[in-house]
Order: sequence, then structure tokens, then C-alpha cells
Amino acid sequence: MALPPKTWVEVSRAALRHNARQFKRALGPKTALMVVVKSNAYGHGLSETVRALRDHTPWFGVDSVPEAILGLKAAPRARFLVLGASLPTWIGSAARKGIRLSVSSPEEAALVARKAPRATVHLQIETGFTRLGILEKDLPGTLRRLRRAGTNVEGLFTHYANIEDTTEHSYARGQLARFRRALDVAETILGRAVPLPHTACSAAAILFPQTHFALARVGVSLYGLWPSKETLVSARAAGRPLDLRTALTWKTTVAQVKTVKAGTPVSYGLTERMPRSGKVAVLPVGYWDGYDRGLSSVATTLVRGRAAKVLGRVCMNMMMVDVSGIPGVRMGDEAVLIGRQGRGEVRVEHLAAKIGTINYEVVTRINPTLPRLLV
Repeated sequence: MALPPKTWVEVSRAALRHNARQFKRALGPKTALMVVVKSNAYGHGLSETVRALRDHTPWFGVDSVPEAILGLKAAPRARFLVLGASLPTWIGSAARKGIRLSVSSPEEAALVARKAPRATVHLQIETGFTRLGILEKDLPGTLRRLRRAGTNVEGLFTHYANIEDTTEHSYARGQLARFRRALDVAETILGRAVPLPHTACSAAAILFPQTHFALARVGVSLYGLWPSKETLVSARAAGRPLDLRTALTWKTTVAQVKTVKAGTPVSYGLTERMPRSGKVAVLPVGYWDGYDRGLSSVATTLVRGRAAKVLGRVCMNMMMVDVSGIPGVRMGDEAVLIGRQGRGEVRVEHLAAKIGTINYEVVTRINPTLPRLLV
């Protein structure tokens, strides 16, 4: 019998499915939804997310072949596309398992042609991100090599560099134009249509129908998080706001409650003292679990539906919160680090703002060893 965890993540099956329906409606019947589950499904649990959505889409995007293999255990008939780089030793195994590989350079194309010539691949095109991607000058030779090997070029894709962080999207439009030119080159050299071109991420899927093509890769927003404030502003201005529901709640339980006097120092370095006599609750969660040390003394949690401020430095495995104004708190009470409890809510975006980062990082850094529970 498994022991109950000190801290865990609950993932709403209903929220995931609701968000998937929102995107499928926005994309329309000609564009399939690919749910991106890389990085442990943005912290939500790869296997859990795939299980929740395997009847809602056949397509899942991952970063690596090991992630795809894990996903196949949850959905053996699903189609997994590796969006990141693949080690040479992964290529043969991936092809045998039917995992789609991305090819992002002539060197990768040569490896595939040699190790798994009958693989199904999607070519990643460099259009202005300066990350993984085939340069324009290398595309014809890469395509010819794969054609000679008999490799199935199923898809062509790119990724936008500046579609989320701005309300001015001329750079993204330039990338889209370069992608269209690359698609024309590919179809000319292959002598056929490329069945699955795709460029849309969450923000593009929401804002720009012209980016939808045959697939749309939806990541962060599938989990109910907006890519940025700018994306939300642009969506509202364009009359395309989606009703997204956050799927993740991070919970723990109170380990101890103690009454302390005003001026009592709390945690390492004596960086904060109790402003008045009151009560401190110890929560068995720390930066090892993924609760950022930068949230020391600035974040709040929820206990009994009310805000409980973090006191002093977040420790490796523990943190302390002020529960002076919350009656009746006792050992074993449930506490919420992210999500709703009663009328209170701790939003991922608020935590991200306090440590100068983005909502993506806050959720993906939740330790993958913590249990993810579909609720």
C-alpha cells in the first residue's frame, strides 16, 4: 500500500478536456489539435495528461524519444512527434516504435537516412528563431537525401520567436512568409504535397487563423494558462478570447503549528521576524519540490481558504507561513501553493511576477517526482 505524499499536484481532467474542446472549436475542422506534453506536460504529468486526452486527439508533441515512449504506454495508438533533438542512439528505436522524428539539420537527415531510412519525419525549418531548424540554403539537399533514402517526409514545421511577448506581430508574419516559401520548395522537390505542415503554437492558434495549416501545437494554454498578458490583450482586441480553465492545483498539508512572540526570527539567515505575536505553520514543501526560493517572504499560500504569507526563506524541504489571522489551523490541514481553496486563489502568474519569470517556468519546475493525480 502506497504511503500518502507530503505534497502532490492535482490535475483537473475536466479542465483539460474543456480547454481541448475550446481549441478544437477555434481551429476548425481542417486543423488537428496536437497537445504538447513535453517537460512532464508543463509540470502537469505527461502520462496523466495523455490518459486524460487520448480520446480527444490522436496527436501529442514531446521533446524527446524517452518522453514519447512514456506517452505510448498511456496511449499505445497515439501519434507522438519529437519536437526536440534526438541522440543518434535513439533514432532506430524511435522508428521501430512508430514515433515521428523531427529533422532539424543536414546532419540529422544523414543519420536518419543511415539508421532508419523508413522513418516518418517532420522537417523543422529555421525561419528566424535561431534555434533548431534547417537553413534555407540546406533545405533542397536535405530533402533530396531523405527522398533517396525512402524516408517519409510527413510534415514541415517552424516555431515563432516573437508572437507571445508583443502585440505587434510583423516579425511573426515574416516567419510565416519564409515558412510558406520553404513549403513550396519541399513540395516541388518531393513532387507531392506535404500532408502535415504546422506552425501554430498556443498564441498563434488563438490569434492567427492563417498559421493553422494541418496541425496546431498547443502547449501552455491547453493547461489553462495564457502565454502572456500580451496574448490575452491581442485576443480580446481581435474578438478571439478563449474560455480557458486552469488545470493544476498544488497541495500539501500543515506539518506543525506553533505560537510565537513578536520579533521572533523565522528561517535561515534571520531575514524576517514575526511582526506581531501570532501563529506560524510549517509546510513540508521547499525548493527541492520546485517551490522557488525567490518566493521567500513575498508569496502567499492558502490555508482554510485564506491567504497565509510565506515567512522568511524557503528551505530545501520546508517553508513557514503566517496563519495568525486564520482561526483553528492545526496539523494535517490542507494548504494550497497554487490554485483555489474556498474563495481564495494563488495564480501561477502572480508567483511568476514575484520572481521575475514566466508562468511556464513556475509549473514546469514542480519536481516531476511529486505525484500527479487526475481529479
